Parts: sequence; structure tokens; C-alpha cells
Amino acid sequence: MKTAGHSEATTRRGLELTPFRGLRYDPDRVGSLASVTSPPYDVVVRPDGLHHLQSADPHNIVRLILPQAGTPSARTEQAADTLRRWLAEGILVADPDPGLYVYEQRDGEGMLQRGIIGTLRVTEPAEGVVLPHEDVMPPVVADRAALMRATRANLEPLLLTYRGDGAMAPGTAAGAGTGTAAEAGTGTAAEVIERTASRPPLLATTTEDGFRHRLWSITDPVDLARVQGDLAGRQALIADGHHRWATYRRLRLEHPSPSPWDYGLVLLVDTVRYPLRVRAIHRLLHGLPVADALRAVKGLFRVRRLDAPLPEALAALADASCAGNAFLLAGDGAFHLLDRPDPRLLARTVPADRPAAWRSLDATVLHATLLEHVWRIPEDSPAHVAYIHDTAATVEKAERDGGTAVLMHPVREEVVRDLARQGVTMPRKSTSFGPKPASGLVLRALEI
Repeated sequence: MKTAGHSEATTRRGLELTPFRGLRYDPDRVGSLASVTSPPYDVVVRPDGLHHLQSADPHNIVRLILPQAGTPSARTEQAADTLRRWLAEGILVADPDPGLYVYEQRDGEGMLQRGIIGTLRVTEPAEGVVLPHEDVMPPVVADRAALMRATRANLEPLLLTYRGDGAMAPGTAAGAGTGTAAEAGTGTAAEVIERTASRPPLLATTTEDGFRHRLWSITDPVDLARVQGDLAGRQALIADGHHRWATYRRLRLEHPSPSPWDYGLVLLVDTVRYPLRVRAIHRLLHGLPVADALRAVKGLFRVRRLDAPLPEALAALADASCAGNAFLLAGDGAFHLLDRPDPRLLARTVPADRPAAWRSLDATVLHATLLEHVWRIPEDSPAHVAYIHDTAATVEKAERDGGTAVLMHPVREEVVRDLARQGVTMPRKSTSFGPKPASGLVLRALEI
């Protein structure tokens, strides 16, 4: 879980972002751009969300990122066949010129995020250019690698963050307003992004979650050089997409360089100007009734039953998290707050060869103490543990299936970045940065 430490000073090469010919849906060939988009593959709640997306439009991107068939090989071949057919039929069309893409998201509460999509040189963690902060599950990497090999495409961009030199975009803290070229600074990536966003977009759509999406292309050689030059000295943190970045790394090693596999599709967001939201990823423990989970922790954690609605229960979890590790169990019609773990239990179960900030993470205690030692549940088995972003959906599925929902409190971004710079990875699925880019707005075919 630990690699050599990183720092800005030891970075030999910065971010190398290159233009590409984006694949985009022809709006005249689909019901609507909103109806063909999807959340990232690992955010779709299956099977309900999958069925909903499949029925939204016969060309929904979910048919590529989450193909449905009887075997893994049949699934990947189905995705490859579907992509070839959509290209042949003109459902997906490549833009005429290579470019970088400015991508904007706004929600109904006025939140604004802008970033830039391109293909990024794939690096190893030891290079200190792109920093992971979570462990990955090998079966998921193998699944994504098989899909990318079959389709020879990057079907959805990862979300990476970097720290630019400019100030926060006006109103961003409150979720409103836009920056200007003067405010962003002349000759920087931020300046190019803000200036580009003042023009008519290539596409604009509003998805059913209320988010408005707009996309522009940057093809001017001077602007491309400005963006690339600014990013060349930067370091990025993986906010969302650890498994896909690990997949990029695996596929790059499989293909002699130089090759298109040396690069992978990403969205880069300057979090000085556009801070991301950080949310928790919850766990659904299949086959473990709440009563059994509570019986096992008796005497090891303080346990309090909360007969309250979900928002009040989450507020209680937030309060408890200020004082130490805390979790909220659900699935039996009530909420049960676990906090104040026995220090002797933590000393016995949490590895001591990590920084204090890592040892005190809720995700660390959940995986090392509760899953491994108390409940004895294999964390890397989909048959035993599901990772779900939506809080209410996690509770509903636990109540419906007779399992236990473990609701988590989010980690602060500063903690994530600090650990990543030390080369210390957090337990898998520890954080959910957002808003995440919608899948289906722009794709990359490696041979176009």
C-alpha cells in the first residue's frame, strides 16, 4: 500500500496533455444528448440504474461501458461490436481536427466546475506526476482492461485535479459566477479555459439529475501550446478513476512505446479555481444482517440506535466523526451509530507502519478492523461487499436484501492530497470526488 514518497521538487516531467479527435454523438441520430449519457461505470447502481439507462435510449453509452452478456468475454466482444456498429452507422462521429475540450458542469444550486479534457501521458506513481490515493481491486482492473482492449477505446474520462496559480473563480465558493481571462492570468491554462467558455459551445445538454453540461473544443495552436506549457510543470491527483488509471498503466506496458496506449483520456480540473466536492462511498454488506453485525461489535464500539430520518442520522454521524472513527449501520429500519472504538482493538488490528493520518481514517478502521477482524468479510469479493455512492440507495438495498449498509463520513481533500504526496494510498473506495464527468459526451478511439 505504500510506495516511495513524492514531492513537487522531485517531479522530473509534468503533465503532458495532448489533443485528440474526440468521438461524439451525432445529435440528429439519437433521442437527445441527455438520454445517451450515463454516470461513470462504477457509479451506476445495478441493476435498477442500469435498466433505466438502457431504456432511456438504444444508444446510451452504458451499452459500451457496462455491456450485458453471459460471460466476461461475451460482454467485451458485445461492446466492441456495438462501438463498431455505431461508428459505421454514424451514431458516433469523430471531430475533424484534434483538440482539447473545455468541459463545464453546473447544477441547480449554482455550482460551477470547468476543466479540460485531453489525452494524458500515462506515468507510474514513482514518477510523482499523477498521484493515486486509493488502492485498487485487481479483478476490476482486469475487467476494464479487457473492455479497452476489445474496443480499442477510452470510453469515459478520468477525473484528475491539479493546483493552478490563479485565484478561485468569482462566486465558486458559493457555487455561482464565472472567471474571466484577466482574472485567470494571461497565458495560463485557466485563461484559455475561461476565454473558450465565453464562446458558443459544441454541445449543451441538461441531464435528469439537473446538471447542465457544455463542451467546447480548443484547436488553435497558440492556445494548445499555452495549455500544454502551463500543465508541463504541474502534478495531478486522481480524484475519480483509480481503476481506469491502473488499466491505462497495464495496457501501456502491454504495447511497445510509442503507441496510442501511452496516453489515456482524462478531465483535469484546477481545484484552486473550482474546488471539488468530496463525498463518501458507502458499503453494502451482502449476507450480513444488521442484528449479526451489531452483535459482533458489542463491547468493541459504542453503539446507539437512532430512530430518525436519514438526514438527522447523517448529521449525528458527522458530529461523531469530529471526535474519532464513526460509522452508521442501516438495513433493519433504523440507524445504528458506531463510534468510540476500543483503543486496544485498533492497536491490535490497524497496521502500525503507516502515518497517523492513514491509521485514523474511517476507511482504514472499517477495512482493517471491522471487515477483516470483526465481521470476517473479504473486502475484495463482490459477492460480499458492494460499493455504492448514493446514500439513500445503499440503505434501500440493504433493507430490501437483508444486508447491512455501512454509511461513511467523507474525508477532507487536504488529507487525501497530503497522503498521496507521501506515496501512501488509502483503502479502496475511500472517497468520491465530484461532480464527476458525464460519460458519453466525448470518447476517444485509439485509432482515429
